[in-house]
Amino acid sequence: MQLLRLMGQSAFGGRRFFSAARPLRSTAAAAAHALLNGERFAEAVDVCIVGAGPAGLSAAIRIRQLAAAAGSDVRVFVVEKGAEVGAHTLSGAVLEPRALNELIPDWKDKGAPLNTEAKKDKMYFLTENLSIPIPHPPQMSNKGNYIVSLSQFVRWLGEQAEEAGVEIYPSFAASEVLYNEDGSVAGIATNDVGIGKNGLPKDSFERGMEIRAKVTLFAEGCHGSLSKKVIHKFDLRKDSSPQTYGLGLKEVWEIDPAKFESGLVLHSIGWPVDYKTYGGAFMYHFEENLCSIGYVVGLDYENPTLSPYKEFQRFKHHPLIKKYLEGGKIISYGARALNEGGYQSIPKLAFPGGALIGCSAGFLNVPKIKGTHTAMKSGMLAGEAAFESITNEATANSTAPITLTNYEESFKNSWIHKELYEVRNVRPSFHNPLGLWGGVVYSGLDTLIFKGRTPWTFKNSKPDHATLKPLKDIKPIEYPKPDGVISFELLENVSRTGTGHVEDQPVHLKLQRGPKEQLETNYAVYGGPEQKFCPAGVYEYLDDAENPGKKRFQINSSNCIHCKTCDIKDPSQNIDWTVPEGGGGPKY
Repeated sequence: MQLLRLMGQSAFGGRRFFSAARPLRSTAAAAAHALLNGERFAEAVDVCIVGAGPAGLSAAIRIRQLAAAAGSDVRVFVVEKGAEVGAHTLSGAVLEPRALNELIPDWKDKGAPLNTEAKKDKMYFLTENLSIPIPHPPQMSNKGNYIVSLSQFVRWLGEQAEEAGVEIYPSFAASEVLYNEDGSVAGIATNDVGIGKNGLPKDSFERGMEIRAKVTLFAEGCHGSLSKKVIHKFDLRKDSSPQTYGLGLKEVWEIDPAKFESGLVLHSIGWPVDYKTYGGAFMYHFEENLCSIGYVVGLDYENPTLSPYKEFQRFKHHPLIKKYLEGGKIISYGARALNEGGYQSIPKLAFPGGALIGCSAGFLNVPKIKGTHTAMKSGMLAGEAAFESITNEATANSTAPITLTNYEESFKNSWIHKELYEVRNVRPSFHNPLGLWGGVVYSGLDTLIFKGRTPWTFKNSKPDHATLKPLKDIKPIEYPKPDGVISFELLENVSRTGTGHVEDQPVHLKLQRGPKEQLETNYAVYGGPEQKFCPAGVYEYLDDAENPGKKRFQINSSNCIHCKTCDIKDPSQNIDWTVPEGGGGPKY
């Protein structure tokens, strides 16, 4: 690849340029300092896209389509932290092909992996032992949709992007936003690799590189590590509600062929969570005897002893669900945070030098339980706006940073805006004294009768990290022990994610102010909720051998499956999720 050849001439194994350093106490320390602060190789492109998911790849493809039609050459560069395209992509998933039809109308001829059409919708309200059929909102109808493996679909989308001339670089983790002197975004930098836990360069050390672009599109997915930085820097949430989130957990099973119902789409609400906690489940049958089963818990829950993972494991023992899984075998497991704030939590999308697309902005349609089609469409809109701005003669002759105001306008005039506006009050309607009951009644009225035409818009008043109650004020939840057949111990399931990280590297889960707040607030007041909400066993409070009678906070960073829940739900807001070395993490 041209880029790697260029890098071989510079930061990757060739000549290096070092900035001046103050005298250090040893030659070894001076050499390490020089390596860590050496000049980075810089690559100039037209558009840099952070994240090779549905939004990022759709943006890249759309730009190259427009460039081909216009006979121009616009260089589009995509960096992806996963070891391969699709490795970090996780969803249910039932795909609504509306955006795909617009982007690649002949997707069937091109072999898109949409092989199982959704044929049967079922919706249930669960008690501990009963399953009561209930009507589903019209938005949840899946006629014309497809049950897919989203990671496989994204791999296919990556192939289409490369055929269109997009440059895609997996295992490149974007760790820093670059800024021009005027404060506008200038691009991104990837992280250094080959640094040990001690912070010193190893023999394998390579300096990161800079990708400088006219437009940078952030498509990192929900709560991206760079997206949150630009949201803060440009105060993009100034006029919106706080974003709220859910944690989605998923397993894929191979089930008994006699129990397989191709195209089955099943959803449920109610048990096992209580009426104050927003949660729901799904089961999709696809391909040959495969079953995706999952559970989503809203991260605005109050009880610090609640474990989303254990709720999921308990859910599988419900008679309605267990009957499908008995005689089958589990294949894989994964978990990911998802946006639930809806229309009122969408931030300002464009800023000088860049824009937010896909789940970095938060376009998930909560009642539909779908966000891939909206993410793709947002990427297409941003791609069109970027192409127009870059190739505009006035812009080309200007030194001012590009701000994609045309993207903001096209979003407001798009079907995404209409779709999300109509259901804007559904999710926040569950924030009421009656919880689930009040939310179900209002949602029924809103989706069936009002259809979003009400003159009011409910707000998401609190961020999720501020909703926990102190341990002394709640009744602890007791969970049954997994049976090893239908339900499993957490670390056993983590082994099914394919997760791997270089062991000797700095911990990517940073405590911004040290461990004091974890011990004095999170553990003392809330009982250590990190141990409960993390779906990968990353966090532990252990006895401190050096201080008898006290605890220490341990981070098992190699377990991390990149769900971002800790960064969202930590009541002290002390945990900062940053990218580890590129190529690490799960392999979905």
